[in-house]
Amino acid sequence: MGKTIVRLKDIADRTGFSVNTVSLALRQSPRIPAETAQLIREAAEALNYLPNHIAKSLVSRETKTIGLVLTDITNPTLTHVAQAIELALAERGYSTLFATSNNDLAEEKRVIEMFRSRQVDGMLIYPRSHRELDHIRRLRSARYPVVLLVADPDAGIDAVCIDERRGAHRAVRHLLDQGHRRIGIIDGAHRLGNREKQDGYRQALDEAGIAVDPRWLVDPAGHSVLHGYQAMDQLMAAPERVTAVFAANDTLAIGALRWTQKHDCRVPQDVAIIGFDNIEFAEHAATPLSSINYAVGAVTAMAIDRLLGLIAAGDTLPEPQVSMIDPDLVIRDSTVAPA
Repeated sequence: MGKTIVRLKDIADRTGFSVNTVSLALRQSPRIPAETAQLIREAAEALNYLPNHIAKSLVSRETKTIGLVLTDITNPTLTHVAQAIELALAERGYSTLFATSNNDLAEEKRVIEMFRSRQVDGMLIYPRSHRELDHIRRLRSARYPVVLLVADPDAGIDAVCIDERRGAHRAVRHLLDQGHRRIGIIDGAHRLGNREKQDGYRQALDEAGIAVDPRWLVDPAGHSVLHGYQAMDQLMAAPERVTAVFAANDTLAIGALRWTQKHDCRVPQDVAIIGFDNIEFAEHAATPLSSINYAVGAVTAMAIDRLLGLIAAGDTLPEPQVSMIDPDLVIRDSTVAPA
């Protein structure tokens, strides 16, 4: 048997008020006396009435839902951002639908189309590749509200993100200031066309007059602690070891740190390590990890403001706007030995 659908008329029959009065009371209209509204709400609760959001959305053209596309749900930073977005949207009366592309472009396209079929009012997207964006540009061209959470400034799509290039430059500049000249990088994002962190790394070395040795660049082929450990093993196998390592995220950096513990390598005396994102575990690692801070609160607030602004604009979207947040350097024991 199907579930019985409770209608406004059922509540009206139970309370003796008109359907119009019931509707106004359930929409918290000030025109309905408080005592009447209370009686109607109690009757609705007793009957297990649920408002028909689909019907409402057909009238208002809004579903009050936002789609959030992540690349990897196991990434601690993305999980933190997702939670912050869900809470912030709830405060504004919106629900959040989540989907993960698992760094697969075909899956990313599929979940975006799935969200469109669910008629979400707009989307926040971490794209797999910062440069394979034609499918998202088509959304923008069709005046669909979408905001990226990483940015190619020339993409022609609204975006709010951390300036990864400047963050990486700041991290490597810090290592240079500590006297390091052989600095390795553990980063696999460039394979996807996400060059920002490696560009910042190269820029800092170039400014210091240091030529990049190809053996200093290691692709971990993943983002886990184990991938970081294995990448560090490869990096430290070179005849002339690096004295410092920049990892593209803190999870990889923690894997590199674990390698040093297993191989009696002192941090930062024998090798300094710095990560990116400043996740909670970074501060509480066996050797507290220096990192580039990912300002979750700022990214969340600015991205939601921009997306809701686009939704409110209707069919006349403003010109795309890219906001890049300059990240802070957080210095801990993994790059500067305590006095």
